Amino acid sequence: MKSLRFWTVVLLLGLTAVLINLRSDEDRIPFSEPLSKLPRTIGPWIGRDLPIDQETIAVLGKGEFLSRAYTDGTGSLPITLFIGYFPTQRTGQTIHSPRNCLPGAGWAFESSRYTSILAADGKSYHVGEYVISKGDARQFVIYWYQAHGRSIANEYFAKAHLVVDAIRMNRTDGALVRVMSPIGLYESVADAQDRTIHFTAQLDPLLNAFVPN
Repeated sequence: MKSLRFWTVVLLLGLTAVLINLRSDEDRIPFSEPLSKLPRTIGPWIGRDLPIDQETIAVLGKGEFLSRAYTDGTGSLPITLFIGYFPTQRTGQTIHSPRNCLPGAGWAFESSRYTSILAADGKSYHVGEYVISKGDARQFVIYWYQAHGRSIANEYFAKAHLVVDAIRMNRTDGALVRVMSPIGLYESVADAQDRTIHFTAQLDPLLNAFVPN
């Protein structure tokens, strides 16, 4: 099964590169606010930026990245937000899947599923949910791909939309949004899930200024 998934990804990446580069014109890149301007106060949470080392940036490629930890001042466990925005993916530089990045950092997947979250603005977002572990540490993760007004949890569907939008709209911009929170020693997965979903519901309506529709 893993071999089939690997070759499916390789085929999709190859097809994406071929179809996108068949177009000789450059991408249309709409205006977006820098990720650094994303509010540091989201609901009750206050954020502080986390450094991203140059080795990680080199792996991620040519894009704009934000890593930030949010706390609510009540002593509850923090929320860690990562956003990677790529104004263009025409050069073959595509968004990395958490299924590849997290295991590469030593995390193992305990569970995964696709679901939907109702944001504070009433919009439904399609997301993936993971429980990951490394030694005694466990984290609850929400992630999705966002581009052109849609949220996509499945990386294969995200690639398919990338090809279609490159042809139809001459745009290949998009982002990966990942929200994580530790699962405390004396709390359940549901506790971490509720905390992470609550934050994500407040975050979602803010993203349109930074990831163009």
